[in-house]
Amino acid sequence: MKSVIKSLAFIAFLLCGLNISAQKFAHINSQELLMSMPESDSAQIKIEQLAANYEEQLEEMQVELNKKYDNYLQNRENYTALIRQTKESEIADMQERFQQFESIASQELQTERNRLLQPIIEKANKAIKEVADEQNIMYVFDVSQGNPIYFSDQSIDILPLVRKKLGLE
Repeated sequence: MKSVIKSLAFIAFLLCGLNISAQKFAHINSQELLMSMPESDSAQIKIEQLAANYEEQLEEMQVELNKKYDNYLQNRENYTALIRQTKESEIADMQERFQQFESIASQELQTERNRLLQPIIEKANKAIKEVADEQNIMYVFDVSQGNPIYFSDQSIDILPLVRKKLGLE
């Protein structure tokens, strides 16, 4: 009976060892993949145009604020207390509007970036999953998220396969 248990344990150990060695690992640089997709170019152009529009508006607001402040500094000695207080309040309001616009513009730019890139990322992830399934790959590591300390030659770079799946080559 002991020999049967030992034999079963040995066979189970061998099967577990075979299962581990049969696992396939792969890696991909997802940033390189995304940048090679034509959809990324058009999305990036739209994002840059929106950012340029916001930047232009911010510059106009800054120029207007600077003019108002310079005018106040040049003439403050001639203003009565009430006029001085009114001008200071106007300048403070303009600064607040400038900061508010800057904050909202930044949020809207990020929202638009996410909206434009999400379908592209989903398309890339779908292709990665399909290639991994076709190649019986257990894990795919994204090497663009940082420098991996080490990956073996046995780890498959699936970037060419995913590009082919997406019709990019």
